[in-house]
Amino acid sequence: MFTARHVFSVVLLAAVALGFAVRAQQPPPGMLVYIGTYTGEKSKGIYVTRMNPATGELTAPELAAETPSPSFLAVHPSRNLLYSVNEVNTFQGKPAGAVTAFSIDRATGKLTLLNQQSSVGGGPAHLIVDKEGRNVLVANYGGGSVAVLPIDADGRLKPSSSFVQHTGSSVNASRQKEPHAHSVNVDAADKFAYVADLGLDKVLVYKYDSAKGTLTPNDPPFATVKPGSGPRHFALHTTDRFAYVINELTCTVTAFRNDAATGTLTEIESVSTLPPGTIMQPQFSGSEVQVHPSGKFLYAANRGNDTIAVFTIDQATGRLTQVQHQLTLGNIPRGFGIDPDGRFLLAGNQKSDTLVVFRIDQQSGRLTPTGQKLDIGAPVSVKFVR
Repeated sequence: MFTARHVFSVVLLAAVALGFAVRAQQPPPGMLVYIGTYTGEKSKGIYVTRMNPATGELTAPELAAETPSPSFLAVHPSRNLLYSVNEVNTFQGKPAGAVTAFSIDRATGKLTLLNQQSSVGGGPAHLIVDKEGRNVLVANYGGGSVAVLPIDADGRLKPSSSFVQHTGSSVNASRQKEPHAHSVNVDAADKFAYVADLGLDKVLVYKYDSAKGTLTPNDPPFATVKPGSGPRHFALHTTDRFAYVINELTCTVTAFRNDAATGTLTEIESVSTLPPGTIMQPQFSGSEVQVHPSGKFLYAANRGNDTIAVFTIDQATGRLTQVQHQLTLGNIPRGFGIDPDGRFLLAGNQKSDTLVVFRIDQQSGRLTPTGQKLDIGAPVSVKFVR
């Protein structure tokens, strides 16, 4: 016969077991961080870690999905989908790269393959998801082109709805004899797309229709940088009033005034990303550029010199003032990411196979190493999922 005490004990044990079960289903604490890589001996694809948003501490990295050279990643606004380029030159027997769609398991961080589509051009090097989550836009470095891939209701990618082939060249005979679209970005209103083309020394501007997934040349259709600069990555200010492009071949950043109504870019200035007094060397090249979530600071990475330049942004004029050059504590910082709260910068050192964490001073923008470092093969892109 069960006594009241026995019944209470059984109920208590059941409640405790249910509590454990509920907790087991909840995602672990921390922010998911995905790292895109170049695959090889030390990397098999996309890796994931969790970051403590207060301390910057990272968990041991795990393979989230095996896929060839997912060098650049993009997260859907729903935070349940992730897309990667596959930086290859042949896909399904044709001269093109690929874009891969994944669903995100928020509890484990693992990625499940949904499907792949052609990027239409060779060597895709960069991609984004538009603000409404309707399309993926991809820049093909090898093919010198840009394409739009619509996103289906289940997150899968459809074939390209728009494709633009760039034409022309610039002054550097070895690097600019043909177009090389290196990045694509859209404004906050999903009205304009900006494509930095290293081979043309231009930032091309397109009118963008997210509902139709189409690109049409803007008027004017581009802004130019100094010949031989090689524009690589592009970043809009949080207000969309200013924009910045890092020039790979000269280690400079060109600042623009952006007319949000017309998509017109007007150059403000061009400044070096190298430490003062540094003489440009053939092995130096600019790589990544990002605006801090506060809009107060700009960060730009230098490969070869292996530093990240920190600038303050004049909120009235968009002009830049250098405040620091921080060594990345590794070799060839090809990419980095800033967490959504703007507290930490994670630098991917491609050649030393390390991801290094830096704390961001909220008043000055300066970087300080936290002592956190992960071993990941050839890291490039760093994306956060809260």
